[in-house]
Amino acid sequence: MNIRLSRLKDSDAEALLVFEAENRYFFETMVPSRGDAYYMSENFQTRHKQLLKEQSLGISHFYLIKDNHDSILGRINVVDLNKQRRGELGYRIGKMYTGKGLATKSLQLFMKEVIKLDIRKIHAKTTSNNFPSQRVLQKNGFHYEKTDTNSFNMNGEEVKFVYYSWENGRELV
Repeated sequence: MNIRLSRLKDSDAEALLVFEAENRYFFETMVPSRGDAYYMSENFQTRHKQLLKEQSLGISHFYLIKDNHDSILGRINVVDLNKQRRGELGYRIGKMYTGKGLATKSLQLFMKEVIKLDIRKIHAKTTSNNFPSQRVLQKNGFHYEKTDTNSFNMNGEEVKFVYYSWENGRELV
């Protein structure tokens, strides 16, 4: 499947809300819930505008993962960039598109953008039970840093956060 990254725009809000709502329960099996309010149209629109403002200020960069038909397959971003050009990675792939290598390919494309944006270091975290995400990070040059000592309950399972990082200058896949 051919994919491309599309920088987040104001006109993406409606389709993105549909994508998020359709995949809500799937995403919540791997990450803590964003809560019901996140999916209310007015709240989502407000949050979308906040993300676009962060992007215009250069402190975050948001991309949608799309196919040839302009359908949203996922999203990927780096947020909270500081003066040292270090930030936090986030990504999610819709349920219908998992297990097809899209996360790995999307992160490969994204890391090329990261280099163009002169981002120096990216931190990533996933849950201890999300082995596919851990593999995606490792395949794309992220290195394991640590696992939290404290666990938390997510969907009836005790999990911990697992941390990875990538530094500009390391070889990409």
